Amino acid sequence: MAQSQAELVKGLVDAGVHFGHRVSRWNPKMEPYIHGKRNMIHIIDVKETLKGLLRAKKLVQNMVGSGKDILFVGTKRQARFAVEEEAKRSGMHYVSERWLGGTLTNFRTIRARLNRLEELEGLFASGKIESYSKKMKSTLKREMDKIKANLEGIRKMERMPGVMFIVDTRREHIAVKEARKMGVPTIALIDTDSDPDLIDLPIPGNDDAMRAIEIICKELADSAIDGKQGRVDKADSEATAAPRKRSSRASFRAESAREGAEESTPATEQPAPETVAAGQ
Repeated sequence: MAQSQAELVKGLVDAGVHFGHRVSRWNPKMEPYIHGKRNMIHIIDVKETLKGLLRAKKLVQNMVGSGKDILFVGTKRQARFAVEEEAKRSGMHYVSERWLGGTLTNFRTIRARLNRLEELEGLFASGKIESYSKKMKSTLKREMDKIKANLEGIRKMERMPGVMFIVDTRREHIAVKEARKMGVPTIALIDTDSDPDLIDLPIPGNDDAMRAIEIICKELADSAIDGKQGRVDKADSEATAAPRKRSSRASFRAESAREGAEESTPATEQPAPETVAAGQ
């Protein structure tokens, strides 16, 4: 069940989403999102966090509802588990191990590596691997595990994602650059040491708090699930919609064809009236 905004704010504060980095590490562009400082640590304005999160949820729901997918990116230790779990729950794509350079800008090569993964898995599943030497089996197994670890989350991604959610833009700077180059909208959980100008929709917050990352990933995943439900409802309404009306031109053509068919049909002869007998 969806929780109220008050409960969401309480959960975020309890998770420590408002704690930023030390004052000496701040990025001046983050000033609009900072409430103040305490013990030489910046305090993030939770109102701005909530505002960014609600806007991000709306964007995600609209994107998924229109048929596009979301790519969750978070390779740091604190974000890895939450990103993977919530992406799987919502049926979306994720990168939680390592962002390979060219994942978006050189997608054709990435797809080739995924095809290689399927080939290797088929080799092991069919038992044909037993015909190889022990050394070759070990090499192929290592290759399969490496591809699977890096690309398992984007295995079903056949096209560019509709939007990308990133945890810690300083760590994932390559992913941010690729998304900007390919025109993919970005949502990011950014701390006080990050540059919000690089992100289309920033969510200011503590990107090192594991619980805060889990809450934000869960909220975005719920929006993705709602968007998927919207896809189903839209498809059902289109299927049960009334048949499309003919255009005036099509109606005129059909009427002309019908009249022509009636004219070409020979008229039936009427029987001649009987002659009245004379003398009546």
